[in-house]
Amino acid sequence: NMTDGPRQRGSAAPSTSEDAAADTGDAAGQSSVALKKEIGLVSACGIIVGNIIGSGIFVSPKGVLENASSVGLALIVWIITGVITAIGALCYAELGVTIPKSGGDYSYVKDIFGGLAGFLRLWIAVLVIYPTNQAVIALTFSNYVLQPLFPTCFPPENGLRLLAAICLLLLTWVNCASVRWATRVQDVFTAGKLLALILIIIMGIIQICKGSYTFWNMVADYDVGLIALAFLQGSFAYGGWNFLNYVTEELVDPYVNLPRAIFISIPLVTFVYVFANIAYVTAMSPQELLASNAVAVTFGENLLGVMSWIMPISVALSTFGGVNGSLFTSSRLFFAGAREGHLPSLLAMIHVKRCTPIPALLFTCISTLLMLCTSDMYTLINYVGFINYLFYGVTVAGQIVLRIKQPDMHRPIKISLVWPVIYLLFWAFLLIFSLYSEPVVCGIGLAIMLTGVPVYFLGVYWDNKPQCFNTFVGELNTVQRCVKPNYNITILRLMRNYVPHTRVIYTFMQQGCIKLTYNDTNDLHFKQLVLNFPFNKKS
Repeated sequence: NMTDGPRQRGSAAPSTSEDAAADTGDAAGQSSVALKKEIGLVSACGIIVGNIIGSGIFVSPKGVLENASSVGLALIVWIITGVITAIGALCYAELGVTIPKSGGDYSYVKDIFGGLAGFLRLWIAVLVIYPTNQAVIALTFSNYVLQPLFPTCFPPENGLRLLAAICLLLLTWVNCASVRWATRVQDVFTAGKLLALILIIIMGIIQICKGSYTFWNMVADYDVGLIALAFLQGSFAYGGWNFLNYVTEELVDPYVNLPRAIFISIPLVTFVYVFANIAYVTAMSPQELLASNAVAVTFGENLLGVMSWIMPISVALSTFGGVNGSLFTSSRLFFAGAREGHLPSLLAMIHVKRCTPIPALLFTCISTLLMLCTSDMYTLINYVGFINYLFYGVTVAGQIVLRIKQPDMHRPIKISLVWPVIYLLFWAFLLIFSLYSEPVVCGIGLAIMLTGVPVYFLGVYWDNKPQCFNTFVGELNTVQRCVKPNYNITILRLMRNYVPHTRVIYTFMQQGCIKLTYNDTNDLHFKQLVLNFPFNKKS
C-alpha cells in the first residue's frame, strides 16, 4: 500500500499493517516524534503563492512578451499557461491525497515507477535545482537591498554574496526554530508582495480610465516557434505551484486543505500575472518594457513619483519570502528522500522538542551557500530547467498509471482522466519543442541527471556494502537529541529518567535498531536495563 508510510530497504522486514499504523504519527500519541501538523489553509496558500510569485513579475516579466508578437497575444499566453498550471495542480491534488506523504513528485514517482526514477528526481533537485534557485533568489534580494547604497554603479560582488549568505543563514535559523515561525514569515511576506502587486494593478486601472488602453491591439504577424517559446517561458514563470505537496504531512486536514489551497492560489496567481502585465504596458511601451532590467522599478518611476521607492522594497521583500518558502519546502524533499533511504539517514532526523527537520535544513542551507561561491549557477539553471519540467509530466503520467494498476485504491479526490491527458498533451508539445530548439542545453541537462544512475546502484541498490562503509555512515548519522520520525521514544525517556547523570547519544540505524553509548561504563545495572529492554522494530 503506497500510503503506509516510508519503506525500509535492504534486509528490513516488510511493513505490516500495525507498522503502518505506527507510522502515521498521531497514533503514537505523545510517545512519538513527527513533523507537526501546523500548516493551515492560509499558510498553505502562502506557500503556493509565495513560491510562484518570486522576483520575476517585478524584475523581468518580459520573456513571454519578447517571444509573443504583441501585448494582446502575450496576455493570452499568460491566461492559457495559468489554466494549464491549474490542471497540473489538480492532478497533483489527487496524488497528494492518494499518497499522503511529504516529498511531492519525488514520493509519487518513486512509489509509482520505482526507486531509480524517484532517485533521479531527487538527485537533480539536490545537486542543482534547489541550491541554484535559492542562491539566485538570495542574490536578487541582496542586489535590491544594496542598490540604493550604490546609485551610480553596481554593488560589489562580494557584498552581494555576503548579504545573500546572511539572508540564508537567518531564514535557516527561523525554519530550524519553529514551523510556526517559518509559516508566519511566509504569510507576512506573501501578503506584502500581493499588496505591492495590487498597487501596480490599481495604478494600471487608473491609467486605463485615463485612456491608456492601446495594449489591446492584436498584431497578426506571429511565428509558431516563438509562440511555443513564449508558452515555455510562461510555464517557467508559474514554477513552484507543486511545492505544497512537499509538506503534505504538516498540513492540517490535508484531504481538505491541499485541494482547497490549490483552487484558491492558482487562479489568484493567474489573475495577478495577467493584470500586472496589463498595468505595466499602461505606463510604458512594449519597447520600454523589454529594455528595462527592473520593470516594476521603471513602472514606479513613471507613475509613483516620490513614492517610487516602494517598488525596490517590494522586490526585496518578495525575494526574502521566496528564499524562506524554498528553504521550507526543499528541506522536506531532502527529509523525505533520507527517510526512504535515498539520502543519508541523518537528514531524516527531527528535533525532539521543535519537531523540525534540522539536519535537512542545514544541508539545504550549506548546499546553497556552496552554490553562492560559483559563478556558473545561472548556466546550471538553464541546463536543468528542462529536467524539472520533464518530471512534472512524468508525475502526471504516473497518475494515469496508478489508476490502471490500482483502480480500487482509496482516492479522497478523483478527477476525470481528461485533465491529465490535456496536461500531458501540452507538456509533450513544449518538451518536444525544447528538444528541437535547444538540443545541446537539454542534452547536458539529461546528462547531469543520468550521473545519478551509478550513484543509485552503488549507494542505494547495493545492499552488501563493506563493513567499514556501513560503520562510517553509522558514525555520520549519530546525532544528539534527534530521532528518526514516528518511532517510539519511551525507552529513551526511561533511560534519561533512570540515569539522569548519563549522557545518552543515540541514533536509529537503517534496520530500525538503536545504537547507544554512555559515559559511565561501570553502571552495570544500567547496562543490564538496556540489554534486557524488549526492543522491537518500532521502539
